[in-house]
Amino acid sequence: MTEKNNTKKRQNRIIFLELLIFVAIILLSARSVELQIFKSSALTQKAEKEYIKYSSIQGKRGQIYDRNMNELSKSINTFSVAAIANQIKNPGKTASRLAAILGINEYYLKKRLSSDKPFVWVQRRVTPNKIKKIKALNLEHIFFKEDTRRYYPNKALAGQILGFTGTDNKGLEGLEYKYNKMLSGQDIRIKTIKDATGKLVDSNGTFANKFSGNSIVLSIDKKIQYIAEHALENVVVKEKAKSGTAIVMVPSTGELLAIAHYPKFNPNYYKGFAPETWRNRAVTDQFEPGSVMKIFAVATALNKGFCSPKSIFYCENGAYQIGNYTINDSHPYGWLTLTQIVKYSSNIGATKISETISKKIFYNSLNDFGFARKTKIDCPGEAFGELRHYSNWSNIDSGAIAFGQGIAVSAIQLITGVSAIANDGILMKPLLVKQIISNTGETVKINGPAPARRVISSSTAKKVTMMMQEVVSKNGTGMNAFIKGYSVCGKTGTAQVANKNSKGYSEDKFTAVFTGFAPSKNPELAILVVVDEPKINHYGGVVAAPVFRNILVESLNYLGIPPDFNTSQMVADISAKGRQ
Repeated sequence: MTEKNNTKKRQNRIIFLELLIFVAIILLSARSVELQIFKSSALTQKAEKEYIKYSSIQGKRGQIYDRNMNELSKSINTFSVAAIANQIKNPGKTASRLAAILGINEYYLKKRLSSDKPFVWVQRRVTPNKIKKIKALNLEHIFFKEDTRRYYPNKALAGQILGFTGTDNKGLEGLEYKYNKMLSGQDIRIKTIKDATGKLVDSNGTFANKFSGNSIVLSIDKKIQYIAEHALENVVVKEKAKSGTAIVMVPSTGELLAIAHYPKFNPNYYKGFAPETWRNRAVTDQFEPGSVMKIFAVATALNKGFCSPKSIFYCENGAYQIGNYTINDSHPYGWLTLTQIVKYSSNIGATKISETISKKIFYNSLNDFGFARKTKIDCPGEAFGELRHYSNWSNIDSGAIAFGQGIAVSAIQLITGVSAIANDGILMKPLLVKQIISNTGETVKINGPAPARRVISSSTAKKVTMMMQEVVSKNGTGMNAFIKGYSVCGKTGTAQVANKNSKGYSEDKFTAVFTGFAPSKNPELAILVVVDEPKINHYGGVVAAPVFRNILVESLNYLGIPPDFNTSQMVADISAKGRQ
């Protein structure tokens, strides 16, 4: 009886256990169905958070080319260093070893590596040599992500035009800033997967070309840019000047072949240079141009029929009184023709020419030439210049403006106005960005020559051109710009620098200017040279004219433009020093 009871008890236990197992299976199955069917999406997302991370990185930035498709700015492949901060066991030791190679602050790096974040940047865009050294350390939870870095292969060449980008590859200055949206690559969302060892692996691989930004093609000629920069550097150093600017333009199209500055800066290491060297002073800065303005006063008088090239003016033997003001010439002159006033650069002559023109007509003419209005060049920060409305001019103002005082211009305004004379009287919009191309090489946009307006008649332009040719002949103020075999036209300018904190002008600070074009009948190149505060010599004909000549000679040779002028009967003492 007892054995029978025991057998029954064992059977009951087995049945009970079977029931428990059956219930457990039912519960587990139900839970499995719940997890795999009803909660699968939520659980998948939760799991992915543990081993999948996303970061946003841009595709390659587009390139900047010169007119001959030489690279001026490009993006190169590099690597950035990152860390899984919340898994680093000894942040201090890791920071110390990394900081020694990367040259960064150890304290701040340790603080960054001590965070509870799964992803932190250590340093962006590290050089290949440093990456190699870091890899050799074999540090745990330190990894490398493919990245791009902006690179300027010609170093300082055209630095102020190009500008530069910051660590996030966004343009901060120059064309990099102006065309940032066009150049920037597309935003890419990168998936990173954590493997069994905790290392992050980039699952997207290298950047595809389809993510790259557009590229831009400039009118700048790399060779002529170098010629201009080299010539400018020589004169600034020689004359111990504060700075210098030179522009080379094609008068018939407005294309800019060079915009040169000195001092220069290297955009690859822009932080190592003073911020004032970054800006494109040819566009952003303004100055009083001095006697260069005489050609615009003469052009206005001729165009309105108030004068002819043979009109004569009495130049008061060097001193002319207007109210309480006395206008002086560097040399005493008596009677001079309009042509001689330009050739010898008489301030008194220019003043008397302005007296033949109404203030309104003179003001409107200068405005038509582009003064006190933007040229709309494709550069950021363009200056308006300064030219007060004619209703506010005093009796002395017309004369002062005619010889370049009481008016402020930018270099780009001045060369554009001069080029209008060279271009038969038609003002062209400055052309810097010629073309925009996609990352596949297709043309997105073409910018062609854009005539702005006719400012003087063709006849007037030819007359002023002949006068400017006299400036570069023997005894002219610009004879240091003479080139044997070429008909060169020019005009000198020597302007006293206005005092910043008081009225009047400095007695010992000057701006030396020379501008012109060649050949006279078919002008191929127009050039402007501005030297700011030279200390050895200060006349435009002495300081700036030789620089103009050097740029012009080398550029004509490089472009293969043949001589156009028979100089067998001409004599010019190039070594002699010009005057104003």
